[in-house]
Amino acid sequence: MSIVKRLHSMPFGSHILDDGRVNFRLWAPGAKQVELCLQGLAPETRLLMAPEDDGWFGITSELASAGFYYQYRIDKKIQVPDPASRYQPQDVHGSSQVIDPTEWQWQDDDWIGLPWEDSVIYELHVGTFSKEGTFAGVKKHLDHLVDLGVTALQLMPIADFPGRCNWGYDGALLFAPDSRYGTPDDLKDLIASAHTKGLMVFNDVVYNHFGPEGNYLHHYAPPFFSDRTHTPWGAAINFDGEHNHWVRQFFIHNALYWLNEFHFDGLRLDAIHAIFDESEPDFLSCLAEAVRRGPGFNRQIHLILENDANAAHYLRQDSEHPERFFTAQWNDDFHHTLHAQLTGEHQGYYQDYGEQPIQHLGRCLAEGFAFQGEISRYRDDNPRGEPSKDLPPTTFVNFLQTHDQIGNRAYGERLSVLCPPEALRAATAILLLSPAPPLLFMGQEWACSRPFNYFVDFSDDLNKQVAEGRLNEFAKFPDFKPNPKKPIPTPNEPETFESAILDWNEIDETPHLQWLEYHRKLLRIRSRYIRPRLYGLAGGQAEYRVLNENAFCVQWPMNDGSILKMIANLGSEPAWVNCFSEGEVLFAAEPDASERVEQGRLTPWSVIFLLAEADAEA
Repeated sequence: MSIVKRLHSMPFGSHILDDGRVNFRLWAPGAKQVELCLQGLAPETRLLMAPEDDGWFGITSELASAGFYYQYRIDKKIQVPDPASRYQPQDVHGSSQVIDPTEWQWQDDDWIGLPWEDSVIYELHVGTFSKEGTFAGVKKHLDHLVDLGVTALQLMPIADFPGRCNWGYDGALLFAPDSRYGTPDDLKDLIASAHTKGLMVFNDVVYNHFGPEGNYLHHYAPPFFSDRTHTPWGAAINFDGEHNHWVRQFFIHNALYWLNEFHFDGLRLDAIHAIFDESEPDFLSCLAEAVRRGPGFNRQIHLILENDANAAHYLRQDSEHPERFFTAQWNDDFHHTLHAQLTGEHQGYYQDYGEQPIQHLGRCLAEGFAFQGEISRYRDDNPRGEPSKDLPPTTFVNFLQTHDQIGNRAYGERLSVLCPPEALRAATAILLLSPAPPLLFMGQEWACSRPFNYFVDFSDDLNKQVAEGRLNEFAKFPDFKPNPKKPIPTPNEPETFESAILDWNEIDETPHLQWLEYHRKLLRIRSRYIRPRLYGLAGGQAEYRVLNENAFCVQWPMNDGSILKMIANLGSEPAWVNCFSEGEVLFAAEPDASERVEQGRLTPWSVIFLLAEADAEA
């Protein structure tokens, strides 16, 4: 196996030259003077950086080398970290460190990733997935994921954030893996180890905002932000205004950096509906094209979107610009519909799914989005979504639980404590055996009892604002009633973070072991019977039919001419139905389930999957 060294060259940040000197460049169009402050010497050495065209400052120094700490001094007023820092051992307010990426010797040159159709995704938070809370701690549990049937890890954002803990969506320095999780080499070791076990690794990136603490760009690069639009998390990024070129390049290089230098297999782009860009081509199209023509040219690279707007056009290939497409999108509609059906919760965004949930769910499974331009009551009676029926089911990532759907609840409850076990078993079968790539949230496979609340560690004033804001948000839910005997966890309390750390000892206990075996069984069925029939699957072929208030059926034509069929009753009462029953039973909750279907009777919370071979349909 050959040794490979990987380096992504960028127009900014620090870069070690072939002769050993280090080049530093900073885009600071709002600064008059920038000094490089080298801290590997005593006392600190300050070197005046040369102004260049278009707001750039640069310098090459023989005084620096790998391991040196450094900062930039802006107009003799403030010292700031490098916004393209590869590592921040002293957190977001501290010094950056010069890193030589070529010191890590990769041995996975033969790894080109896996086809998207193979994806079974496992979302995890590095800080709470293991007792160590590190990249090395994740590595210890890779065999568990392989045995489960997972094929891809999706790391919640790892970019450097302020404080001791954070979900990651408050990242301030987007090129630096957070030092609490380990060094850049520790992250590379995790990814290389995952590849040796046949696992892909995806990185969750946030390009719609910077975190509220530790971002110094306002001081010297105000064109990074737009004064025309705002996000729920602060100033919007300037992707289409004046001076947007280097802003775009910053984020495009960030994507290429993770994919090239760290050998990630894909990216999940957080909340792209909060990226405001009216230009053509827009930033997202340019990013996709750069990835497809770059690392995606000879590797399986997967780009996944989170997009509340259900904008299906990002998921299609354009014949004129075939590289400007994304692989898949998280399907919130699937989650919201099933959650409403299983729990009876209809407040907040669940209000759009309380009426005719089975109709919505059938449409999700057959056509992708439930909302394809229909009016959303939750969104002030505005239309939501674009037609998606023509897209293959593999374009949509389905899930029952994610960090959002658990952590944005007042008490961070998992679905296993919100609905009866028989209801969760039925929903899990639908998730894991339908053609859409499934996503599990860490601990879901054994019905983990630990909550996953929102946690942060900001400065005192900001911590107070976050806590108050969170309580105000919950107060808007008409059905929400705080429990005086059980206070809502405060995001910045150490106990809130610590309570989210997985308890791996639960796996060997009842009923957690049974849940784990159930997930393993379903994923073995998926791997053997369903995954091979997904490659090249066409869109617009699936059909669904609502049988009654709680029962429905769906059928998907597969790539070999066979038909995958599902019949389900997602209610607590038996359902009398008239639906197809031909084919080999791949899964049924009860041994005589197929006979019951032939008799027209579905037991409560029952799901049956059948596979009818091509000649059987003739």
